[in-house]
Amino acid sequence: MDLPSSQPNSSEPSPLPERFAGLQTIVERESLLLAPYAMRSRDSVGRKHSEPQHPYRGPFQRDRDRILHSAAYRRLSGKTQVFTGAMGDYHRTRLTHTQEVASIARTVSRALRLNEDLTETLALFHDIGHPPFGHAGEDALNECLADDGGFSHNRHALMIAEELETPYQGFRGLNLSDEVLQGQASRADKTGAAQSLLEVQVVDAADSVTYAAHDTDDAVALGILTLDQLTEVLLIRELLERVRQRLAGLNDEMLRKALVHELIDWQVSDVLRQSGALLARAAPRSAQDARQYDFAIGPSPRLTQQKEELGAFLYERVYRHPRVLAVRREAQQRLHAMFTGYLKRPEHLPQKFHERAEQVGLRRSIGEYLAGMTDRFCSREYQRCFSNEPGG
Repeated sequence: MDLPSSQPNSSEPSPLPERFAGLQTIVERESLLLAPYAMRSRDSVGRKHSEPQHPYRGPFQRDRDRILHSAAYRRLSGKTQVFTGAMGDYHRTRLTHTQEVASIARTVSRALRLNEDLTETLALFHDIGHPPFGHAGEDALNECLADDGGFSHNRHALMIAEELETPYQGFRGLNLSDEVLQGQASRADKTGAAQSLLEVQVVDAADSVTYAAHDTDDAVALGILTLDQLTEVLLIRELLERVRQRLAGLNDEMLRKALVHELIDWQVSDVLRQSGALLARAAPRSAQDARQYDFAIGPSPRLTQQKEELGAFLYERVYRHPRVLAVRREAQQRLHAMFTGYLKRPEHLPQKFHERAEQVGLRRSIGEYLAGMTDRFCSREYQRCFSNEPGG
């Protein structure tokens, strides 16, 4: 784990200690590999609390490791993506979704010669603020905190990074680089101002690629959809035809797996063709210059339209499926009951959230406590504290 220091950042590469002599520095590596429009480590604004440079790890590598070692990141393994653990154990969790986004984002970033370290960090960070039970949990907390500014998982991720994680003595938070925090802030507050860094845009594109593929895969694997039903969607119909032309005689399980592979590969290739051509024409001279151009890393207009059709299909046939809605209602009722229960009986809160309440108020503190829970812990605490309450 990184340790804080009072020494300031510097844009100049620090000399390697003698025991590391001969190793390539981050500045040297990035000068060889990155395009002019990529965000370079040496151009980072730095951190709120200054630290000395590491001899062989760049600032965004260190940010990535701080996120990976955080408690909030580990808890993603127990949080719902779309389907809960009660529906099986094949489907994605919030953690495996995050890992898939990071994998695809690295691929796109490397092909476009962007800063892969920054892209991976942003991808690992992007959903760290999600509460239990997926978007159902987020909607419930947003309702509970409607008079207190609401709840957004994107904003909560920043609160985790700047306040709630406490690995260091002397200050709160993970002390992440400004570019990582600003990248997440751009997801939380779409202001229409200058474009985000290209690395931030890559993560948004990878997120879209990922959930289009894994929600399709999970829905079929769980029996919510069949492959025949999916052929109502033009994109799926075209991809299945390509798969069948290339691979004959597949059973349904292998056909599903081949379809998911094709769906990911087709989307990533399209993003690279579209974005590579745009970048070649614009030829931004720096990362900041690239932010002034009126385009974003993403799919072609045709694929965008096809994905909108797929998204609408998944919304009606998967996200609004009776099995999914039943779990969603139960989860939201439980979170509402727990929020009200903690307001009435705050003695059930851990001590650190009593201390947190003195800073942000009891209602916000309760929201932050609930947001940090895994699905399983939330259910257990509900049974322990509130199942015998009226309405529980």
